[in-house]
Amino acid sequence: METKSLIFPFFHISSHLGFHGSIKNSVNDFVVTEISLSGQLVSETKLDNLQNQGEPVAEKSLPVVKKRKSDNEQQRSENASENNYSNLRTAVESFQTVEDCGLLDQLEVNSSSDLIEECDLDSVLAQSVIDALEQFADSMKTEQDCEPSPVEAQTGFLLGSFPSKDHRARIHHALRKRYPFLMTITNGGEMTVKLNPLHKQLCKFVTEHEADDFFRFLDAKINNSAFSFRSVGDKEHRKNVHHFICKNFGKLVEAKTFSEVSSVGERSAAITVRFKGRCASSKKRNTAEFQDDKNIYTGNHPVSFTLQKENMETLEAITYLATKLDVLPSDFSYAGIKDKKAVTFQTMVVKKVAPKRLKDVEAVLESKGLKVFHIHPVKQHLRLGQLKGNHFDIVVRNLKVQSQGSFEDLEQAVSEAFESAKVKGFVNYYGPQRFGQGQYVQADQIGLALLKGDMVKAVKLFFTPEDVDDPVNKAKKHFLQTADAKGTLAVMPEFKVRERMILRALNRYGMDKDGCTRAWFSIPHSMRIFYVHAYCSKVWNQAASYRFETYGQKVVEGDLVILESDAEKEAPVIHVVTAEEEASAAYPLHQVVLPMPGKSISYPCNKVGQWYEETLTKSGLSACSFRIPELQLNIPGCYRQIVAYPQNLTYHFIEDPESCMNDSINEQRIDETFKAVSSNVSLSLSFDLDRSCYATVFLQELMKCEH
Repeated sequence: METKSLIFPFFHISSHLGFHGSIKNSVNDFVVTEISLSGQLVSETKLDNLQNQGEPVAEKSLPVVKKRKSDNEQQRSENASENNYSNLRTAVESFQTVEDCGLLDQLEVNSSSDLIEECDLDSVLAQSVIDALEQFADSMKTEQDCEPSPVEAQTGFLLGSFPSKDHRARIHHALRKRYPFLMTITNGGEMTVKLNPLHKQLCKFVTEHEADDFFRFLDAKINNSAFSFRSVGDKEHRKNVHHFICKNFGKLVEAKTFSEVSSVGERSAAITVRFKGRCASSKKRNTAEFQDDKNIYTGNHPVSFTLQKENMETLEAITYLATKLDVLPSDFSYAGIKDKKAVTFQTMVVKKVAPKRLKDVEAVLESKGLKVFHIHPVKQHLRLGQLKGNHFDIVVRNLKVQSQGSFEDLEQAVSEAFESAKVKGFVNYYGPQRFGQGQYVQADQIGLALLKGDMVKAVKLFFTPEDVDDPVNKAKKHFLQTADAKGTLAVMPEFKVRERMILRALNRYGMDKDGCTRAWFSIPHSMRIFYVHAYCSKVWNQAASYRFETYGQKVVEGDLVILESDAEKEAPVIHVVTAEEEASAAYPLHQVVLPMPGKSISYPCNKVGQWYEETLTKSGLSACSFRIPELQLNIPGCYRQIVAYPQNLTYHFIEDPESCMNDSINEQRIDETFKAVSSNVSLSLSFDLDRSCYATVFLQELMKCEH
């Protein structure tokens, strides 16, 4: 088995002989299907009868869910259908209920256009106040190009006292609609109008008319709306506008530049601004807006779907989806990143997209090797780790025993390996996917640089090339030699999504610390935190090996254990093993946990705890808070069980080494006459693992191969 080194001493928990083989000979040899929190597999079966498409599915119309089969029921049929993935067990992801979702807190940007249209200053203020306000506004407008008088700038214009909150809201909207360059300030029910300094700042870069329309757009907060500034060819102009929007409204809106070519061939670009998924107005809505929220789909709900991808990174798939759906990659959420060289099925949630829109692009997506199904609205987005686990269907090819032997020897070695795995499990290491594919630089090194606040070093590590003469590494080499982000962007292949995102930001903001910080911030949060988690995962792996080398498989004083009754809780109680509990063998090995470094965890009270302290000190993190505010990263840490177990583990031998798991024409179980030809034997296995457990690590324990 050829797997990337896990950059730590690998401890085998059992003593069986093992066997040789190779994995991922083709994408169809490695199929990963997500298991939802309810224990159901994501299915390829489409919901042809999904009722009321575009509306939340009512409880009475929930899709029928197939129950998981028992071990005896899971045996594959000898005559599988011609469907490419007939070997996958089917089940439907259960619909998330209102109770699980916190409906009222998760609604998208609220449309307030009706409210704004209905109210005007004439209907909310006395005419004498309107006249005085108009004089004040005219004086502010006249002095837009110079400094307003000190008295007016500091005191503004007092509208009066308005006890009703709803009345104040209507005044605010009506005033901002008529005078977008003004702002209202409320103090104890008393409303004062002042010149909005941000409007004046924006007028330095765009026309007054554009600034007015932009602030009206901000105040309206209309769901799925967008605002575009006029196209210009001046890059410095666009840079200034981007800086202004990011600095002052970055938590509320997203800005993106789109290139245009005029009829005479002149290139220019326009900045388009869109609301992020949630804004302040969605937090406080009047009672009428909440009526029948459970039964009426208003377009505010995010949409869940199952994504099937082949031989594609998760972020690359998301970026392609975003392009076809006219949304941003940050509009997608998911429970975990899946293997690239595999066929994977996982649930995703996207905001700002109607269910029908997803169905409309199905054909386009299939041309790229993507499929979407189980499309339905939900009430909340997904979080990383919001899954129970993953189901794996894997073919191991080129089987042979560790030494020369017959098929009977191979059959015995495989049988012993599987029985041992069922009983003893495997050390719950993080797999090689956690650390990236770099030969010289891996993700954990980048994560360490980010934790130490060295943003420039992190960028340089990210663009360190490999000894491969391909377009990607040529582009990386060019960047390190020249620091030319724009030139590198021109030659970086389109499918390198992260690289291109960072290069665009570096081209816009520069290569200093601030520019590199903005570059890291330009990629989605899940990608930023991936690198930090990679470093913490490396420390965990090394700690696990040290713990087994030091104490073996015995639970000792100072170990941290998770109590059985707390295992399923979000924040389980961690207990420190006492000397008396060690002597009485009070806890089994599978209850022992090790901490992944973070700001909210405790370390073992034995030699392993000392090892953590020494390791973090050597890395320069002895005083690390495990927070990176400029990247909005907070790493609380977590506890991970040191031993994991496969569930629903089954296997059988197959004959044709060229056939894939899902090609049932030539696949058959080994019979007695075939046992002599062991060189053609492949192994088909199926199992489930809990979330954040790695099939490649389990296979390494099972097969006992070198890294």
